[in-house]
Amino acid sequence: MREQHIVPLAKQAVAILRELQPLTGPTGLVFPGLRSLARPMSENTLNAALRRLGYDKDTMTAHGFRSLASSILNEQHWHKDAIERQLAHGERDKIRAAYNHADYLPERRKMMQAWADYCDSLRAESPRASS
Repeated sequence: MREQHIVPLAKQAVAILRELQPLTGPTGLVFPGLRSLARPMSENTLNAALRRLGYDKDTMTAHGFRSLASSILNEQHWHKDAIERQLAHGERDKIRAAYNHADYLPERRKMMQAWADYCDSLRAESPRASS
């Protein structure tokens, strides 16, 4: 059985999800798959969209967004364990994994709010934001 993964969301993310709720249909999936509305969109769909936007696989991939977020959050000095838990990465140290079951939710909540605020600040600074 898969381990439950709790994902704290920033207020901006919750607002977007609430706005989209009437459009999600009976499955509740925000990003349903192209072939089946009952299954989520695949990573390959996102990669294809990036290719259409002009990014090659050496420049950016869907998984690359996770790497980008991890790098920035580490640069911002968030606790590495909170970052890894947010990304649903398992503990590599077997002994530590056996004993440490912390979910770091309080810090992850703060971290995700700070991340959303950071993304908003980038958007506000973008030359495209005024167009």
